[in-house]
Amino acid sequence: METMIINQQNKIDYDKELQQVIHKVVKAVAKILKLPGNTEVSIMIVDNSYIKELNLIYRGLNESTDVLSFALNELGEEEPEFDFSGEVNVLGDIVVSLEQAASQSMEFGHSLERELGFLVAHGMLHLLGYDHDTVEERTLMRGLEEKVMKTVNLER
Repeated sequence: METMIINQQNKIDYDKELQQVIHKVVKAVAKILKLPGNTEVSIMIVDNSYIKELNLIYRGLNESTDVLSFALNELGEEEPEFDFSGEVNVLGDIVVSLEQAASQSMEFGHSLERELGFLVAHGMLHLLGYDHDTVEERTLMRGLEEKVMKTVNLER
């Protein structure tokens, strides 16, 4: 599984340890959900002001958030289906506010690594079509998130 990470912020120290957390979580999701080896995802690390702009543009919400996912494989009503077998399976983009992750890690009383890992797992699951709009969807998604976090030793 190919993971491209771009750090676009300078408010929170982003080091190799945080980068390793992202890679471990992505690999754990890929293994648990049996994604093909030719799968790719890109992850952008930003601050609150950057993610607030994206949240306003794409969701109409004028507030910062912790993670946004932009799936490439979701089809709109008018879009034709294509067979990408044998080609690279690009899931899409995940945008994480490291500033918000740091704030939430303090609020929840756990490490920044744990919070970042959770947000990446959450974003990956959204790219793969999981959601949390209903009780059933939320239960399934939370179960998968917990399984991923346990796999990478970042459980609560």
